[in-house]
Amino acid sequence: MENVERRKYPRIKGTFVVSYRILEDVDSADLSQTKNISEGGMLLTTNRKFEKGTLLMLNLRLPFIEEKIELIGRVLESKEIVKDLIYETRLCFVEVPEETRQKIRATVQKFLESES
Repeated sequence: MENVERRKYPRIKGTFVVSYRILEDVDSADLSQTKNISEGGMLLTTNRKFEKGTLLMLNLRLPFIEEKIELIGRVLESKEIVKDLIYETRLCFVEVPEETRQKIRATVQKFLESES
């Protein structure tokens, strides 16, 4: 069976610093990094498993952009990679302001251009 690309936006592999916390829990903050990112979402490593649908507040650092980008992501999947230690958590972004979307799009484009 063919592997059909279902993503709406191009995705780049990239290790960018991101802090995250459960939206309603200001004391749950942690620091991590992305594994890949697109205009619509990201994959990041986390130190715990999150239930599908959990909303996370994200503060993201992207190259070429001075200020941190603040986003809300909804967990699509969170799976254990290293027992009780590392999880890969897939998120889709929720209600992204157009200005923020453009910054992510520009970063993705720069990386795609440098790969070709």
